Amino acid sequence: MRSLRLARNHSTHEYERLVYEGWILYDTGHREEALIKAEESIAIQRSFEAFFLKAYVLADTSLETTTALYVIQLLEQANSCASDNLRKGQAHNNMGSIYVDCDMLDEAAECYLKALGIKHTRAHQGLARVYYLKNQKKSAYDEMTKLIEKAKNNASAYEKRSEYCDRDMAKSDLNMATRLDPTRTYPYRYRAAVLMDDHKEEEAIAELSRVIAFKLDLQLLHLRAAFYDSMGDSAATLRDCEAALCLDPAHADTLDLYNKAREKSEPQS
Repeated sequence: MRSLRLARNHSTHEYERLVYEGWILYDTGHREEALIKAEESIAIQRSFEAFFLKAYVLADTSLETTTALYVIQLLEQANSCASDNLRKGQAHNNMGSIYVDCDMLDEAAECYLKALGIKHTRAHQGLARVYYLKNQKKSAYDEMTKLIEKAKNNASAYEKRSEYCDRDMAKSDLNMATRLDPTRTYPYRYRAAVLMDDHKEEEAIAELSRVIAFKLDLQLLHLRAAFYDSMGDSAATLRDCEAALCLDPAHADTLDLYNKAREKSEPQS
């Protein structure tokens, strides 16, 4: 946010300043106002940044088919204004994501391949998703392997590849993700769930406790509470639910679990 404000304050052109203001508004939850800023910028100067901002905000607001196709048109207009391959690759990659959301997988694959053709490495992840949705799991795994080979020490790539392989290989990828970035929570949740499936309750709790010790996270606390509940430990369930509700007092699943645990812990009349 600070960098956006600095960029806005040092903008030499009005259309650039409007784009930065649009991103600031978007990041603070003011989507309609962000759209207006993008449109004002386009009215002054057609630019990649303004079209991209408008497309991004619209895609986040609604993904009905008509809106999605309009977003793609905006990204195509952004591409026509792009001054370098980095921007073009970004636009093609985002178009691919929109097509995936519309279940237009062939069109999505074409966009991702165009992005890869101009060295937009992240498109490997999108193309892997397309292969997976087409039930081509091996191709999805191989595509993520290409990303891992290009993006060294990329914990998120190992995490994503784990979705496209068997349990043992997934565990290996997630262990690597944890080594590269111990703060990512998904690997801990996955390993804990596997341990619970194997009826290793104490080890599952320990796996979650390991990360909760240095990173308070709603999903982690809720999962550990659910594990405690399945083990019949109402006191521990209530404790973790209360901690989770401190982070999000309106979290429906945790509220439901909390109320059930309270009922269990109350003495029967």
